[in-house]
Amino acid sequence: MKQLLFLAVSLFLFHSHSLSQNSEKKVLEYLQKEMKEQKIPGLQVAVVRDNNILLSESLGFANVPFSVKTNENTIFSINSIAKVFASTAVMQLVEKDKFDISDPISDHLDGLPKNWSDITIKQLLSHTSGLPNIEDPNSGDLIGGKGQDTAWVKVQKMPVMFKAGEEFNYNATNYFLIQKLIEKYGECTFEEFVKKNQFDVAEMKTTTFGNSFDVIENKTPTYCYYYLDRAVGDFVKGDRLLEVSEEFPTKLRADAGAFSSAQEIAKWIIALQTGMFLKDKASAETMWQPVKLNNGNYGGFGGILNAYALGWPVMEREKHPAVAPIGGGRAAFAIYPKDGLAIILFTNLSGISNHELIDNISNIYLSD
Repeated sequence: MKQLLFLAVSLFLFHSHSLSQNSEKKVLEYLQKEMKEQKIPGLQVAVVRDNNILLSESLGFANVPFSVKTNENTIFSINSIAKVFASTAVMQLVEKDKFDISDPISDHLDGLPKNWSDITIKQLLSHTSGLPNIEDPNSGDLIGGKGQDTAWVKVQKMPVMFKAGEEFNYNATNYFLIQKLIEKYGECTFEEFVKKNQFDVAEMKTTTFGNSFDVIENKTPTYCYYYLDRAVGDFVKGDRLLEVSEEFPTKLRADAGAFSSAQEIAKWIIALQTGMFLKDKASAETMWQPVKLNNGNYGGFGGILNAYALGWPVMEREKHPAVAPIGGGRAAFAIYPKDGLAIILFTNLSGISNHELIDNISNIYLSD
């Protein structure tokens, strides 16, 4: 009897291992095809299933001029994915009874304009506040052109864009305030709080914040094929690979400016889902719940990212719903909570719809 049981278990494990190997082969073949078609210099991919890392691979080149290949230690600019660190930090402080996400932000931060007084923390996190944007949407630079302190003074004098809750408008002012909130109750800088309460807990040793031009060990540059054509006043796609230079203001690190590897984000996802960051399972569920507008509809980026939660873009659908943070048109990951699946895909080429590639990869695993 014991021999039969052992044989059955062995056959099951062999079958599972074969399926996993077959899936990994399909993923890598798919990504190699996309790299060739989209001219992606280098990437990392990681797949987490039931809080175990099934796949962690690096393809292509981290540094094109010197032909340096990517490896598991290469870190990529993941830009706006920083918002999920901020969102998780907010929920960590909620669990410590520092505030509630339904509180008006004016209950916790002094000196805000009177017409901002009823805007809630939840509306800031979900980009439904209606606040004016501290960044120029055309140039991507801070308004005023004189630094973050001047931009903060200027944005407070601008009119609100709409009544809170009426629309979805993705802008950095929301997370400027979220960073202030975290720093007030965390009693340290945003970067210090996230490092202590998330990165160190998950043993993420290389994830950091900075600018694209900072010299950081194993950091790949960000490349693109787009250049500013001054004759037409817009960005145009060319044939030459260019290196991107980006600056992420220190008071907006909750909004953008993170650098990490797929392997370390896999660790972060596992830590999040196993209660290492948040003690109450309901905290993560709250963070991932799509936020409805006043009219009952969802706001979002469009396409498969058709809703938005608390710092997390959402694929709201009946089968295989997911939360899918994106960053800079080059980095993304998706968690499929009902399927026990998470996929991370970081590239060093700006202008890639990584979330769509990830969703295609998910079909390989969800069809097995």
